[in-house]
Amino acid sequence: MLTGWRRAWRAPVTGLLFACFGLGGVLLGLTAFPLLQLLVREPQRRVRWARRLVQRSFATFVWMMRAGGIVDTRIVGAERLQRRGQLILASHPTLVDVVALIAATPNADCVVKASLADNPFTRWPVRACNFIRNNGGPELLDDCKASLAAGGNLVIFPEGTRSVPGQPLQLQRGAAQLALRAGVPVTPVRILCEPIGLTKGRPWWRTNDRPMRLTLEVGEDLPIAPFLEAANGETPLAARRLTGYLKAYFSEGREA
Repeated sequence: MLTGWRRAWRAPVTGLLFACFGLGGVLLGLTAFPLLQLLVREPQRRVRWARRLVQRSFATFVWMMRAGGIVDTRIVGAERLQRRGQLILASHPTLVDVVALIAATPNADCVVKASLADNPFTRWPVRACNFIRNNGGPELLDDCKASLAAGGNLVIFPEGTRSVPGQPLQLQRGAAQLALRAGVPVTPVRILCEPIGLTKGRPWWRTNDRPMRLTLEVGEDLPIAPFLEAANGETPLAARRLTGYLKAYFSEGREA
């Protein structure tokens, strides 16, 4: 009975937190981001301020989740995120790992679905932060390379969507192709959640009887030259092998 009570109160608290998250996005879009547009005329500086605002807002939401007893976060190797021009590739087991990772990453840039630029809850941060929209065109690679060259920390989830518990990870090769063609090392982030929750195909109100322990393990930089050398310079083969390596890396310690 105690277990059922713990789950029962977590459902409304989770719903309240997500409502606050959505409302916060709308309020920032109606106040802070328009003010930045008016007061900061230099575009690059304005984008940096917008990304800093999003980072602080996400950090506040992480704190709220911890205070509400929903998620307890831990970052291993957090100092590796405090650099410039990184290509950060991460696993994606839950709905909130995106928030936790961006909260810990200065000047984070992201590749997002183009539809998010029109969503009333996400359009303002996506546009103000100049996040890269995945329109499926050839300019995507150029936009990603430009972001890295400008010092942005580009966060990509190679799965493209949340993992499905009990099923093997399915990684797309686009992230590996980007690393190889941009000639930059990969900063891998393995994200683990125990007990698992807020996953794909599971309603948000199906909560656990204890807080989820969300662990972000930031690994050592992964050079891409060995993959190219082993593939004799053939980028498609190197991308396939790099993707296979990342799949094995992200799968380690994953809960079925």
